Amino acid sequence: MTLRDRLEAIGPGALVAAAFIGPGTVTTASVTGAQFGYALIWTLAFSVFATIVLQEMSARLGLVSREGLGEALRTQFDNPVLSGASVLLVVSAIGVGTAAFEAGNILGGAAGLAALTPVSAQIWGPLLGVVAALLLWSGRYELIERVLIGLVAVMGVSFLLTAILIRPDPAAIALGFVPAIPEGSIFLITGLIGTTVVGYNLFLHASSVQERWAGPADLAECRTDTVASIVLGGIITLGIMITAAAVFPVGTEIENVARMADQLEPLVGTYAKVFFSIGLFAAGFTSATTAPLAGAYATAGALGWERDLTSARFRAIWGTIIAVGVFFSAQGYSPVQAIVFAQVANGILLPVLAVFLIYVMNDRSILDEYVNTTPQNVLGGLVTLVVIGLGIRTLYTIALDLGVL
Repeated sequence: MTLRDRLEAIGPGALVAAAFIGPGTVTTASVTGAQFGYALIWTLAFSVFATIVLQEMSARLGLVSREGLGEALRTQFDNPVLSGASVLLVVSAIGVGTAAFEAGNILGGAAGLAALTPVSAQIWGPLLGVVAALLLWSGRYELIERVLIGLVAVMGVSFLLTAILIRPDPAAIALGFVPAIPEGSIFLITGLIGTTVVGYNLFLHASSVQERWAGPADLAECRTDTVASIVLGGIITLGIMITAAAVFPVGTEIENVARMADQLEPLVGTYAKVFFSIGLFAAGFTSATTAPLAGAYATAGALGWERDLTSARFRAIWGTIIAVGVFFSAQGYSPVQAIVFAQVANGILLPVLAVFLIYVMNDRSILDEYVNTTPQNVLGGLVTLVVIGLGIRTLYTIALDLGVL
């Protein structure tokens, strides 16, 4: 496969990268860099590795079986109670979760534009929601994919140029790949992993590969797309972390990442502010588009509905998710209670999905010769153990915040 062929293979994987590099990732990476410098770069490297392991399985499942992960969950269990519970969990965690986070995605993109223009984020937010809705309403997967690939490229150039402008220390960056756990860093370690290894991306990937490729013969292209796109996403996130680590003294607390662009200007000049703001806009808009799409794929698949981008039910799902995001973004705040619920549901769902994914990837009646190899099962098992630990940590943190413990 030539370099040109590899570049032309980029597609569904870029949607995954677009989905996990949202305002939440920008915030977490910025806060991590400002508080702990380069010390937690290794966490990001592990997150990228874990994401590749799980997303490759999800993409292979969709490509070979021609089913989404939602359908696999619904049909794999003979017990109607287990089947019903899995459907309820998917709809709760993915459907409600993407709707809850959509406001943050829209506000993040709007904040980037507000930093570049005299127009407020409360005005830009609804406009971004409308544009995202129009893009999805087109029902043209190729168009959606190309727009998002273009914005991922814009995001990458913007954040990486920002990182280059600040002239970071290469030796310090290299040391960051050596695992270390500074005091008080556990929360941000779990946060970095949690914003990169995203449950709804497993549904998005398993379905989107079917829109792009015909079957197992395209597996090599699919894997190239998956690895290249997720590594690129990791590099973009690394650029954000490096920027914060190089600009701010270790221990600095960033309360509002939307203001980070303004904080960069007096330190490293206007260009850094412009590039960071453009990157923040691209991160917000891509996530504001991919989250509703993932929510629609997951919910429709779990409920046994048609996964057609032009079907009324499919449009109703993503339309509801965007509408919730637009409503709350216009008010200037995120639906906190819904987000807490989504975090709890996702804290339960992600480990369940990881275990189920490995289980179904060993089912020869579905995948035949494309079942997991022993090394793939071992790597998947290790990642799953970390994901389970992450889920327990998330639930524990939320319980402390709510005063339950």
